[in-house]
Amino acid sequence: MYEYLTGVVTFINPYYIVVEANGIGYQIALGNPYRYSSQMNKEVKIYVHQVIREDAHLLYGFGSLEEKQLFLRLVSVSGIGPKSALAIMASDDHSGLIHAVESGDVTYLTKFPGVGKKTAQQMILDLKGKFGELSIETPFNLFDETALQDATALSEAMEALSALGYSEREVKRVEKQLKEVESQTTDEYLRQALKLMMKK
Repeated sequence: MYEYLTGVVTFINPYYIVVEANGIGYQIALGNPYRYSSQMNKEVKIYVHQVIREDAHLLYGFGSLEEKQLFLRLVSVSGIGPKSALAIMASDDHSGLIHAVESGDVTYLTKFPGVGKKTAQQMILDLKGKFGELSIETPFNLFDETALQDATALSEAMEALSALGYSEREVKRVEKQLKEVESQTTDEYLRQALKLMMKK
């Protein structure tokens, strides 16, 4: 099992990034691949979790060991798979997530894509009191303030929301709100969109 990969980011799309290490390109699924926009063609260190299925070998990536540990706790819950866990973690409000579990806030937890009342209750049942000393703030900062900002950034962010499992109606509602803000990077648009999703 892999712990982390160190390599160069060579490709980014709404679902994953490709990190090339020793001549091999590793496809790594992330909650927000556009965090790495400013790291394109640069070396990064990504913590990974490998899932082996009958039809695929998959890698899920994280910016820190704490993020990876949070992911592993989430996928231990019945009804939450790796894709759902990434979508839950994409909002970056990890302390809010932990607080919601500890306080039994079902309403907050059902705001995540693919999490219904039953799954939210299962999360509380399985995870309450099990976060221990897990200290998670905004996972890491890789943002380049001078990154190119153009019209494609918003559409990429909306595509990333769809990749996380949000419905077309939810995406369009948020897109309308984001069109009113100043031009930003894809990552910034996506972060704002996820915050808006949690307020619905």
